Amino acid sequence: SPQCAACLKYNGGLNVGRRVLAILVSGIRAMQPNQTIEMFFDGDCPLCMRETSLLRRMDRKHRIRFTNIAAPEFDAATFGKTQQELMAQMHGRLADGTWLTGVEVFRRLYAAVGFGPVVWLTRLPVIRQCLDLAYRVFAKHRLRLTGRCDERCAIKSAPK
Repeated sequence: SPQCAACLKYNGGLNVGRRVLAILVSGIRAMQPNQTIEMFFDGDCPLCMRETSLLRRMDRKHRIRFTNIAAPEFDAATFGKTQQELMAQMHGRLADGTWLTGVEVFRRLYAAVGFGPVVWLTRLPVIRQCLDLAYRVFAKHRLRLTGRCDERCAIKSAPK
């Protein structure tokens, strides 16, 4: 049935609002505070170690499992990954075996230690896109930025 221009504009705004609300609700559901996550971190990275230490102190309910991918005994193949994949970007694994990468891992980690109400803001469309882009740039240059640039700087992005 034909609608007036004002009605179409109003309904269009409602659809955008519904999409934003759906993103936020799915984000909140995805960050249930009781959910555990395994964090795969580079123990040779000073910045990574600083963040890992902070998360260890904040993880009072033991919802995070910390796995050092730089430890001599660590074997990426045990997890069905390569060392190069794990070094290329942040990885996390949920209790059900689901793998997460990039900023989503950080969202889940900080939600696990009680920052869920703040973390959901990072799911807003523009903020999410900016954070994802910034992290991709950082991850690509992480070794250089943390003063560990040698033959490892040849690490290329993991295949998708």
